[in-house]
Amino acid sequence: MGSMRCTVAELVQQRWGDHRPGLWFEGRVRSHHRVAAGAAARAALLADLLPPGAAPHVGVLLDNTPEYPLWLSAAALSGAAVAGINPTRRGPELARDILHTECRVLVTERTHLPLLDGLELPGVRVLVTDTEAYEELLAPYEGAKPDAAPSVSPDSRLLLYFTSGSTGAPKAAICTQGRLAAAGRSLADHFGVRPEDTHYICMPMFHGNAVIADWAPALAAGARVALRRRFSASGFLPDVRACGATYFTYVGRAVQYLLATPARPDDRDNPLRTGFGTEAGAVDAAAFEQRFGVRLVEGYGSSEGGAAIQRTPGTPAGAIGRPAPGDDLAVIDPGTRTECPAAVFGPDGRLLNGSAAIGELVNRGASPFEGYWRNPAADLARRRDGWYWTGDLFYRDTGGYLYFAGRTDDRLRVDSENLAAAMIENILARYPGAAAVAVYAVPDPVAGDQVMATLAPRDGVPFDPRAFAAFLTAQPDLGTKMAPRFVRIVQRMPVTATNKMHRAALRRAGFRTADPVWWRPAGEPVYRRLGPADVRGLLAEYRARGREGLLPTVTQG
Repeated sequence: MGSMRCTVAELVQQRWGDHRPGLWFEGRVRSHHRVAAGAAARAALLADLLPPGAAPHVGVLLDNTPEYPLWLSAAALSGAAVAGINPTRRGPELARDILHTECRVLVTERTHLPLLDGLELPGVRVLVTDTEAYEELLAPYEGAKPDAAPSVSPDSRLLLYFTSGSTGAPKAAICTQGRLAAAGRSLADHFGVRPEDTHYICMPMFHGNAVIADWAPALAAGARVALRRRFSASGFLPDVRACGATYFTYVGRAVQYLLATPARPDDRDNPLRTGFGTEAGAVDAAAFEQRFGVRLVEGYGSSEGGAAIQRTPGTPAGAIGRPAPGDDLAVIDPGTRTECPAAVFGPDGRLLNGSAAIGELVNRGASPFEGYWRNPAADLARRRDGWYWTGDLFYRDTGGYLYFAGRTDDRLRVDSENLAAAMIENILARYPGAAAVAVYAVPDPVAGDQVMATLAPRDGVPFDPRAFAAFLTAQPDLGTKMAPRFVRIVQRMPVTATNKMHRAALRRAGFRTADPVWWRPAGEPVYRRLGPADVRGLLAEYRARGREGLLPTVTQG
């Protein structure tokens, strides 16, 4: 537990006087010392901006520019917390994220200002980083030293990062300085991160993956950080070569996007040693290593920090790994609270007993989960029965290795983003042609989930796919990854004996049902009928990536 007593502020202070290259961005380099000095200036500014007695929370609505790690470091020095604001959120939902976390200061840039148009944000001071006014505001604080505020301790809140749940609105998970510093040191030790390494951060920093698994270990080891404003598959290798990156993190489809770029004879001519992330899938991870000469290490850590899985030598293909030593992780049937049976695999490696073997990953031992901001009901739900319930679906083999299978009932993970079905339902319920709407996840052929909706039309109103697509485009609060990939049309919504919507039956049927199903393949503007040839093509995609076993076995809904 000794490492838990370190603070992120101490790690920032250690870089003061270190004149080695510390931060690379778009071809320009700042030294570690200059980064620490910039953090000190912003911490001093923040001390003057935050009202006395207010929660010391700063919202950061930025792309991956140097201002992001500067404000993370400034918050650590000042004892404040950064709330990562997701720019794919819209309208009232975006305002809700900012106000719920009680941000008194919001740091943004000009490209994101249109997102704030028309929002009511009382008591929030907005700083726009790429303006002369911002530079003038900071100028008096240049020369400040990185002295930590007296209140800073390992228990000081540092991150409030949003994670979705079945109750609708995203919840802000708390991460303290002690936990983030410990995570950084642990990962730096695990991957052998050296001061001369460069961590390439191309995943968005409002996401816990980029901060906890990329920025924190670099800070802990004194390694350099390189930033990409937004992920670009075509810009990945040029950046890696230009900045000398040796390590990067990824989530969701990022690996697939990289593999989709045209192959070149010199793809393996790069300085990368390791990529660390989730949901690449065994097939694409192997293809990535073969093409780029870079080993991908799949890992798992629940967003809230309540459970972790370590990949060790001998981990089977497709598995994440085993529980860390001393952790009591189990795959539990949420209905019976009993452990699920081990997975049974066919000769070709397909999962044969998914309906029985897949359950929720639960930590039955001590958990580092630090709670949600202002959400005691969510805290209790996460810790029910004295266990930590991850909200993630897994199955295990007879050797104790764990395999990721998706999200629980009302949670979806689409292209690395966690979404709440209830929130999407509330938006789709506005569609004039729908009498009832249900939203749920179906497995994605590559990683995570896709959004599927079932609509019961109003009497005498046939489903109009073009009108529905136009309706989706017109919704200001429909995030960029919320639009359904599949739409099933039913005459009446199935319900349970207690008259609740029968989501389990809908999920079991998926897109293979006798009811009409419309779909919008990636890149297509409108919905079209899903036909037998489309289903065969989809099944071939699942089969090619070893995910066919995640699909329901029932073919009629």
